[in-house]
Amino acid sequence: MFGPKVEKNDEPVENVPANDEDDTHVYPSGLKLGLIIISIYIAMFLVALTDREPFTIQDKLIIATAIPSITNEFHTSNDIGWYGTAYLLCNAAFLPVFGKVYKVFNVKVVFLSAIVLFEIGSAVCGSAPNSIAFILGRAIAGMGAAAVQSGCLVAIVYAVPLAKRPKYQGGVGAVFGVSSILGPTLGGALTDSTTWRWCFYINLPFAVLVLPCIFFFLTIPERDDDKKSLKEKILQLNFEGLAALLPGVVCLCLALQWGGFTYSWNNGRIIALLVLAVVLLIGFVLIQIWRPERAMIPPKIFTQRSVVSGFVSTCCLGASQTLTLYYLPVWFQAIKGDSPVHSGIQLLALTLAMVVASIFSGIMTGKLGYYTPFLITGICLVATGTGLLNTLQVDTPIRTVIGFQILCGLGFGSSSQAPNLAAQTVLKRDDISIGVSLMMFGMTLFSAIFVQIGQNVLDNQLIKGLQKLVDITSQQIENAGATDLLSIIPAAKHEAALQVYNSALKMCFRVAVIMACIAIFGGATMEWRSVKKARKEAQAKEKTLEEGQTEEKTVEVGQAHDGVHSESESETKDKA
Repeated sequence: MFGPKVEKNDEPVENVPANDEDDTHVYPSGLKLGLIIISIYIAMFLVALTDREPFTIQDKLIIATAIPSITNEFHTSNDIGWYGTAYLLCNAAFLPVFGKVYKVFNVKVVFLSAIVLFEIGSAVCGSAPNSIAFILGRAIAGMGAAAVQSGCLVAIVYAVPLAKRPKYQGGVGAVFGVSSILGPTLGGALTDSTTWRWCFYINLPFAVLVLPCIFFFLTIPERDDDKKSLKEKILQLNFEGLAALLPGVVCLCLALQWGGFTYSWNNGRIIALLVLAVVLLIGFVLIQIWRPERAMIPPKIFTQRSVVSGFVSTCCLGASQTLTLYYLPVWFQAIKGDSPVHSGIQLLALTLAMVVASIFSGIMTGKLGYYTPFLITGICLVATGTGLLNTLQVDTPIRTVIGFQILCGLGFGSSSQAPNLAAQTVLKRDDISIGVSLMMFGMTLFSAIFVQIGQNVLDNQLIKGLQKLVDITSQQIENAGATDLLSIIPAAKHEAALQVYNSALKMCFRVAVIMACIAIFGGATMEWRSVKKARKEAQAKEKTLEEGQTEEKTVEVGQAHDGVHSESESETKDKA
């Protein structure tokens, strides 16, 4: 199960092609390749910098430090939740949509349009005269970010051959890690020195660098879909599926955003949203089965073994990573009494380990050819690291926690790119956009779901434990927040309350362990495909094709020569 014997393939022929084998596409090199890759990294960095961790109370990156200033200027503190929700709803809902858009329409045109759309959203946010305009800008930016996220990986597919692709995609993971480090610092510096609006205006100059490089240097070969009429392309977008998917995702996201915070989970609004989400998403799946030729996520793609395995591992690892990144800072602030800034510094061990592991695994995958061992190893490291977080105590020294974080970071970084590489290896080039968008969608959705599960686990454990110590209600606990809980508890009970809080946080890490362990099913069933072997087969096929064309030309020349010779003989006989 875990060895390269799985290389033997029993899939139908149409599910086997390596995308580099489909044509004789000439990849850029030298300065041209460097400019394309740098442009892709810049585009991904800007999206990651203004991204938002799904459904958290406080933003994670550059917008986090700007929110207080934004609410002070607009005098609308009640809209804080929508600053993130508007972005997230559009981002999550349109990720699978743009996967199909990249397949149907011209890749370069869609990618350039995505960057422009994201920049328009940033410009609207930066120039917003009121809170409503700001929320609209966040929604536009979220939609553009969904297209840019998919487009960056699709652009790499056309810029770099499969065998060399892992190290460049490892750089994508590093970009996210760097953005998580620089985001809060950069946001605070811009807000303090100028105005919060520059947190969004800063994106605009970079578009001037990215757009020309992509336009002039990225070459996209002509595809079968490019020959279709505009009407045929629009019909392929599967509007029946869109009508079920978009509202289904919106209902689910709103239920997760409001449940347990704005409304209780047994509130009629939350129940109605969850029921609608389930019904609409089931309807979306049935539509994909009913109309496979126009499906947004064709069944033949989703049922491909490596795609299913990658989707399972991505969803589970996304949930585990979100729980770890969200509740470790809470542990630092609530248990150790660190400030938000200092807790962010304490988290550097995890994020830096992720960056290093992502780059290293990308380079080694390119050398060895196989990505599956890095996925399995990463999952094991994540399970070990999050398992060790369950041993945390109130007096655990920081150096020990740093060691646990390094294990988690190495695991997340090592496993992050394998599902995307699997989709690129086993799917046809035209279907890759659907595969990678599916992976991103799964990670986004499961991150949203499990941060709420973690919040409910934390609240329930706190209520059970603290009510044994003092007379306190669940509403008081929620109103106190994550770090001010001790202020409503008598000083004599502080030490016992810290023990309760520590135990409650460890339950959240236990959920992270469970999800990491489930992810091993995805890693263990992943096919052992070699990106280097696929490239060699592509070159061999190309050589065979060229030899065949040469033989055909030789035969044609010979036949032409014979025809001329026969014609000359006939003329001689006639003259005689």
